Amino acid sequence: MKEKLYTIPVNDAFLEDCECPLCLMIKTLETNAIEFTMGPSYMEDDIRAETDKAGFCNHHIRVLYENQNRLGLALILKTHMDKTIQHLESLSSNKVKTSGSLFKRKQETSTIASYTKKLENSCYICDKINTTFERYIATIFSLYQNDDQFRSKFSNSKGFCTSHYGLLYEESYKYLNGNLLERFIKELNDLYFYNMKRVKDDLEWFIDKFDYRNTNEPWKNSKDALPRTITKTNSIL
Repeated sequence: MKEKLYTIPVNDAFLEDCECPLCLMIKTLETNAIEFTMGPSYMEDDIRAETDKAGFCNHHIRVLYENQNRLGLALILKTHMDKTIQHLESLSSNKVKTSGSLFKRKQETSTIASYTKKLENSCYICDKINTTFERYIATIFSLYQNDDQFRSKFSNSKGFCTSHYGLLYEESYKYLNGNLLERFIKELNDLYFYNMKRVKDDLEWFIDKFDYRNTNEPWKNSKDALPRTITKTNSIL
């Protein structure tokens, strides 16, 4: 079956005035995933089965708590706890082996430990975001190959955060080849370094403005340099 492409949200993100359109895509996906999770869907059996199994990461459980639908979150967490308790009770019911080889005793403990570690690294919302974001990446390269207007949007963007620069660099070898790959890599590098240096220059002037000798100098483009820098360095929009 042909994989779905998401041309509208990808094009929309590249039209926005932001320091990383991919960060914007993820932020939008996260907002949508939170709204979906805390909306009527949490009463649907198939969705609840997924949240029961996956749970939520530390970041997203805080976001869900701040969503104000406390009853919805309580219901979701109650059945997630039911499943966790049931599964761990089953795993822990095996008789403890205090003798035998160290290897066999490690096998006994690894089943419970691996399950709890899996839960620590599991998140329904992260999974929902990542599944769609993978298709966004595929869409970026499909549009770059086939859409002149998108290539213009790409080249006129303000570049990317360091993380997404690396992601696009890596993924380009999967989707492109030949002259088009060479063109993409050059354009990606130019965009990243030019815009990183642009933001760095703004940040330097932001710092210099705290020198009393520059009190009467204009701020230029530096007033929001710090949040824009954080986007570039830490992928936070």
